[in-house]
Amino acid sequence: MKKYALLLVLLFQLANATEKDSLNTVNPFTKYHSFLEEEDFCDACGCSASGGSMGFASMLNSNFIGIRYFNQQYKSMDGLYSNSPWYKENFNTVQVWGRIPVSEKVQVSALLPYHFHERETATGDKSISGIGDITVLAMYRLYQTHKDSTFLVHTLQLGGGVKAPTGKFNEANSGSINPSFQVGTGSWDYLLATEYIVKRKQFGLNAMLNYVIKTENQKSYRFGNQLNYAGTFFYLYEKNSFSIVPQLGFAGEVYESNYQYNQKLRNTSGDILFGKVGFEVGKDRLSFGANAMLPINQNLTGGNVEANYRWSVNLNYSL
Repeated sequence: MKKYALLLVLLFQLANATEKDSLNTVNPFTKYHSFLEEEDFCDACGCSASGGSMGFASMLNSNFIGIRYFNQQYKSMDGLYSNSPWYKENFNTVQVWGRIPVSEKVQVSALLPYHFHERETATGDKSISGIGDITVLAMYRLYQTHKDSTFLVHTLQLGGGVKAPTGKFNEANSGSINPSFQVGTGSWDYLLATEYIVKRKQFGLNAMLNYVIKTENQKSYRFGNQLNYAGTFFYLYEKNSFSIVPQLGFAGEVYESNYQYNQKLRNTSGDILFGKVGFEVGKDRLSFGANAMLPINQNLTGGNVEANYRWSVNLNYSL
């Protein structure tokens, strides 16, 4: 709660400043950078979902199509004792993703992931692969100040979406130490999202909060609902047709217990807080980005799973 309160105080202080903004740029990416990161919607430990807080939109392109790869590294303890062995888990995802305008204030994002995951076990290495769950999210721009009338430029967006069960859910994997070793949840899940952006010239802060409501799948298994939050400071440098946006911030996930046959499963809830750093560079209509995340504090599945790091790269084409 202290983290949430600190973020709200910071945003309130920024929102009360008033003075003229003097940002004037002619770079072709200028019209794109007003929409920054939105959190991806990942299940506990990130395995069967879209990106484990790696972002749902490009830093430079508000309307684009592209491809992204991201990797997540974990380790899980198999046993009841403190000296039980730890095993490595390696989650890989390739996504086709994009974002298109529906109207002046509404944009729709969509992504189609392909997962290929590996982990060590006492009996040898195990791997799974396949198409993951498709996610579609619509964001509505509720409020935006005029750039030439205020000291700070504010943008507030609200939205919602759905994740369809296009990926396969393997019931046998749900009973493992890391129950999210899946390519799909097997359930229809629903997303509620909000995003706030404040900018002063080339500097800015992006804050987001979203909640994922998860339903029971056909195997009577339900992943716990999840809260995601993040804050990202960024700086936009532009010259001619070249742009670069370095970023620094944090991202967190809080998820509730999983259920099977309407019974709560022990040691399936938890939370994690990441520090993150990244950048995106653009030239003409092409852009390239990279992000890395390291855990600051975590409590996953009762301490039986630990996140090591996450990273991603993406290549986009502006529409």
